[in-house]
Amino acid sequence: MVRVRLKGVASAKRKLPDGSYQTYYYAWRGGPRLQGEPGTPEFVDSYNKAVAGRSLAAAKSGTVAGLIRLYTASSDYPNAASSQKAYRTYLRLIEDRFGDMEMAALEDRRVRGVFKDWRDEMKETPRKADYAWSVLVKLLNYAKDRGDLSVNPCDRGGRLSSPDRTDNVWTDTHIEAFLTVAPFEVAIVFWAAIWTAQRQNDLLRLTRSSIKDGILRLKQSKTGARVAMPVPTPLAEGLARNPAHGLVIFNNSDGLPWTSDGFRTSFGKVCEKAGIEDLTFHDLRGTFSNRAAAAGCTPSEIASVTGHQIEGSGTLGASYLQRNLELAMTCIRRVEENEAGTILQNGLQKVQNRPSKKLGSKINIRGRKSAVSST
Repeated sequence: MVRVRLKGVASAKRKLPDGSYQTYYYAWRGGPRLQGEPGTPEFVDSYNKAVAGRSLAAAKSGTVAGLIRLYTASSDYPNAASSQKAYRTYLRLIEDRFGDMEMAALEDRRVRGVFKDWRDEMKETPRKADYAWSVLVKLLNYAKDRGDLSVNPCDRGGRLSSPDRTDNVWTDTHIEAFLTVAPFEVAIVFWAAIWTAQRQNDLLRLTRSSIKDGILRLKQSKTGARVAMPVPTPLAEGLARNPAHGLVIFNNSDGLPWTSDGFRTSFGKVCEKAGIEDLTFHDLRGTFSNRAAAAGCTPSEIASVTGHQIEGSGTLGASYLQRNLELAMTCIRRVEENEAGTILQNGLQKVQNRPSKKLGSKINIRGRKSAVSST
C-alpha cells in the first residue's frame, strides 16, 4: 500500500483499561482526532476534512484578508473570467494594504477616511481608483449581507473619474486617425466593435460558426444576453478580406487567436500612435448607440444590437428572440443608410492587409443580400 505523508499529523499513545496501549492520531497538535488507520482512505478523508475546516476557521479569523478568501469562494464573486481577473487585481491591492485589518475596525466611522486616503493615492489614474473602490464596496457589502458588518463604511463614496461617458464617442476624425495607422488585424476588430457594439472579449471569442446565413449570433459573457443581428455590409466586406485561421475569426499577425491582454496592448499602441486620448475600446459601444439614435432607431432597436435588456421583454423564448432579430435588422439597415458615404461605411477599405505569417482562408459571409462574400 502506498503511504501518503500528511503534513502536521500528531500522535499520542494512551494506556487502555486492560493494560494495552492505543495510538491516536490528530490532524495537528491540539487538533481533532482522525478516524481510521493511517494510510486508509478513511484516515485520509478525515484528515482532509479537518484541514478544510481549519482553513475556513482561519479565513474567518476576523481580518480583511480572511474576508477576501470567503468572498472569492462565495456565489457573490463574479462568474465571468474577465471580471474575476480584474477583481483579483484589485483584491490584491486591498489585501496588500488592509489584509491585517481586523473586522472590528470596520465598525469605526473613521475607517472611511482611511479608505478614502488610500483611493486618493490613485487619483492620477481616476478610473483605476474608482474600480478599486467599487471592488472594495462589493467586498464589504458581502460582509454586511452576512451579518459581519452593521454598515458598509464605503457606501456612496462618489467617483474620481467622470461618471458619464456618453460624450466619449469616436468621431469621424478619431476613426480616420485610428484606421490610418492601425494594422489590419487590429483594425478589423475595431471595425467589428463599431458596427456591432459588442465588447472586446465577446468579439475575440467569435468563431466561424458564430455567423450563419448572414446572421451573427452570440451570447454575451458579461450579462448572458443572447444577441442576433445581420452582419452589417461594411463589416461583411472587411471579413471577406480577413484571413481565418482555424475556428476563431479574429487573429493576430502570427495567425493565432488574440488574447485579451495581447489585443488590449496592441489597441493601446495604435491609439497612442494616432494621438487618441481618453477614448476606450468600450466607448465604441456608445458610439454605435449614438449613431443608431441619429439614424432614427428606437431604444428597443438599439438594445436589440447592444444586448441591453428591453423593458417588458420577459423570458427569452423563441418568439422574443425572433422579434429581437427583426428589431436588429431594422437598426442595422437604418444605420447603414444613414452612414452611406461616410468614414463608417468605407473607412476600412483604406487599411491594407498585412501578409500574415500563417496563411489561411477567408471568412465567407453568406445569406444576406447586401453582404459581400469571398470566393
